[in-house]
Amino acid sequence: MIVREKDGGYLLIGQHEHALASGRFARHWGWKPRPSSSTVYAIANHDVGWREIDRRVLWNEEEGRPYSFVDYPIEPKLEGYRQGIGLVEDEDPYAGLLCSMHYASFFRHPKTEPEARFLEEELSRQERLRRVLPEEALETVEHDFRLLQLCDDLSLFICLNDAGRNDHPWYRGGFSFMGRRLEPIWEGEGIRISPNPFTEDFEISIPWRMVGEGGDPEEEGEIRVEIKGSGG
Repeated sequence: MIVREKDGGYLLIGQHEHALASGRFARHWGWKPRPSSSTVYAIANHDVGWREIDRRVLWNEEEGRPYSFVDYPIEPKLEGYRQGIGLVEDEDPYAGLLCSMHYASFFRHPKTEPEARFLEEELSRQERLRRVLPEEALETVEHDFRLLQLCDDLSLFICLNDAGRNDHPWYRGGFSFMGRRLEPIWEGEGIRISPNPFTEDFEISIPWRMVGEGGDPEEEGEIRVEIKGSGG
């Protein structure tokens, strides 16, 4: 769950909903090499393991707010990661490899035994998948992994900032992709990325819900942002 404190309550966005928006960025990507259908599938479904977890709000009594994807209890979070990677792998092994690389990157320096075990499992999964995938499929794996991370960040930027703002500390310096810096520029309630990797305009829509104290539901709505293409 993505959680933002707002207007005396908490705005919640499901992780899978945010990931589906990440897939929209991938589908409109214009720079070469263009992503394959497997890569787009990985990007759109990289958080599918959160789908069941996010069906209910888990309240952090100590902090007096809902748990977010950042501070969610580690054991159920890791189990969600495993299940999600497995679901993607079952559908598309190359997509599963990309998702495994994405989640393993969170724990390059594990701090706990569960994190170390998860990292070991995912490195083993990656080795197994690399052995069975065609060699030509692996030629762009590093690029595709970085594209997954970028599209994830672009969607998170929209989820974590109000329209016209860049207040969240993660993205004040823009984004990094394959040695290039990309800057988000608000134009009204739309966004242009500079330099612009998108060849046409498209819209991102992400549902949200507001909850009050204790997680009581209050309101539902949708974030809608137009992404400006270089020809738009």
